[in-house]
Amino acid sequence: MDRLGNAVVHTTWGEWLTGAVADPALRPLLGRDWQRYRRTPDPVIRYRFVASRLATKFTAAAALGVRPAELDLAYKIGGRPYLRGLDQIDVSLTHTDDLIAVGISRNGRIGVDAEPADRHMSFDLLQSHVCTPAERAALETLPEAEQTAELLRLWTLKEAYTKALGQGLRLGFTEFGFGVDTGGLLAPDGTPAARGEWAFATRRVLGRYLISVACHDAGLDTSRDTAARTMLDEGFMGAVAGLLDPVEG
Repeated sequence: MDRLGNAVVHTTWGEWLTGAVADPALRPLLGRDWQRYRRTPDPVIRYRFVASRLATKFTAAAALGVRPAELDLAYKIGGRPYLRGLDQIDVSLTHTDDLIAVGISRNGRIGVDAEPADRHMSFDLLQSHVCTPAERAALETLPEAEQTAELLRLWTLKEAYTKALGQGLRLGFTEFGFGVDTGGLLAPDGTPAARGEWAFATRRVLGRYLISVACHDAGLDTSRDTAARTMLDEGFMGAVAGLLDPVEG
């Protein structure tokens, strides 16, 4: 975070279960989310909700050098989280199965998305809804197994990009594209659509998930390198872990 201005941290909801169930400081940690937590009847959904919010707050706290309970997590229309009073910091949250991933950036917008790496996506069924003409042409040349894997990568990249824009699924996935085996943003016809202000990356984590990240450099920081190399940064993840014992309230 200090070097590049952005970071992505991943964890599992089970790692936060003890804090979600038994920690006496849970109420001040959740803040405005406490009532939502109490109103959720299903215990699995309730604890997953807590885990994702704690992961977000502890990640942001490690980046900012503050206590997690000092941060006020709020939500924009559509549910995108943000840190109230810290407009210069952007956060993004994604979860699938037992994985939670949090992205944070001081350079500009950030979006993260994750999917199980073995999720099957039918090219025949989804190509007209997900792919640009240039992407379809490139995918059609691949063997079926590679086609499925590449389609999943494109899906997570597009999810991450639209999350960074704050559009979610409102922005059609066929309106922009990415190169096969590359991460550059492309127009539907395959020509470059960005001048370097956006950076993208996809990583496999825990051996079974794909995480994609989209980072925008809005010129808010002196570091011009927005490449998402801080993903899985051990020093930053250590700072997050350092806040867990003891849990601060």
